[in-house]
Amino acid sequence: VIVGLGGRADGRPRETGFDITVASELMAILALVDGDSYASALRNLRERIGRVVFGTSKDGKPLTLEDLGVAGAVTVLMKDTLHPTIMQTLEGQAAMVHAGPFANIAHGNSSILADRVALHLSDDVITESGFGADMGMEKFMDIKCRTSGLTPDCVVLVATVRALKTHGGGPKVVAGRPLDKVYTEENLALLNAGMSNLQAHIKNAKRFGVPVVVAINSFPTDSWAEINLIKEKALAAGAFDAVLAEHWENGGDGAVELAEAVVKACEEPNEFSYLYPLNMSITDKINIICRDIYGAAEIEYSPLAERQIREFEEAGFGYLPICMAKTHLSISHDPAMKGAPTGYTIPVREVRASVGAGFIYPLLGEMRTMPGLGATPAYLKVDINDDGDVVGLF
Repeated sequence: VIVGLGGRADGRPRETGFDITVASELMAILALVDGDSYASALRNLRERIGRVVFGTSKDGKPLTLEDLGVAGAVTVLMKDTLHPTIMQTLEGQAAMVHAGPFANIAHGNSSILADRVALHLSDDVITESGFGADMGMEKFMDIKCRTSGLTPDCVVLVATVRALKTHGGGPKVVAGRPLDKVYTEENLALLNAGMSNLQAHIKNAKRFGVPVVVAINSFPTDSWAEINLIKEKALAAGAFDAVLAEHWENGGDGAVELAEAVVKACEEPNEFSYLYPLNMSITDKINIICRDIYGAAEIEYSPLAERQIREFEEAGFGYLPICMAKTHLSISHDPAMKGAPTGYTIPVREVRASVGAGFIYPLLGEMRTMPGLGATPAYLKVDINDDGDVVGLF
């Protein structure tokens, strides 16, 4: 959208746009706020909101929400969001629900505050990082761990027969349409062809010096031969263990073997390390992620991206870690590139700075931070009947 076209009273004309909430800087800030008490977390929230850069002055100086005079008011709007929601599973285990940044367009992790509360309540805490070892996990390690000072003892990598078959060249899966029979019948050749994707994720996780347990999230149509093939390939790729998980059907009883494997892995020696040091240039940090995690051979920067990187470094933001925005459907930037692609070129279209959240935000390829809806979005089915009941939600 273009704003400011009505005259001087409407401000300076500029081209801008919208982000989906889960890609917004305020969501990222909420998930990365840290503190050992509500008061200290509130101070950290206030500091981060004050650092948010919304534009530049005529002479190119970054302008913040503090400069605009609204940082305090925004903090007041956000203050109650600091409280994690404590829920429970059907079997009574505590579950913390807090923040929702999607890893394809944000850093993709639940909040540091929720992790800290959970660590006070339990000896073992499992925290989610979304969309694979190339995205949510890498951002967990290089962004969230740097912010919190907490480091993981084990990585649990979830795999399914169906997903690996798509990476082996299986037919496209379209929401709302029946699955092709290759996904519901045994097909070892197709599954084996997709194993390179699982092996690449295991390799990426082990780069950080942490043991990896593969959780094979099974479907009723998976055959034992398919399950065993995943176990064999995962162990050969360096996984600490690969375990069948049937908690979707059997609850906690279906995850006992997985839990035992995770506990054993956490007792292994841990040599955690980051992928890159923060004192590297922005370009060097982007290049390391693209080559070492995504398997790219070359990185191509648009003129806009090159200018933005130069301006950010001149403004003193070059020390920040990197939060890539890319597709979750491939290790690469292109959703059509399945398996473990190598030797390709990644286009960096644009680079943004989320200074309040504390990271640099490159956009790869066609990735958008305000995705459009499908042809038949779910809200078309939602209505209210004559009795006042809501229908169409499920």
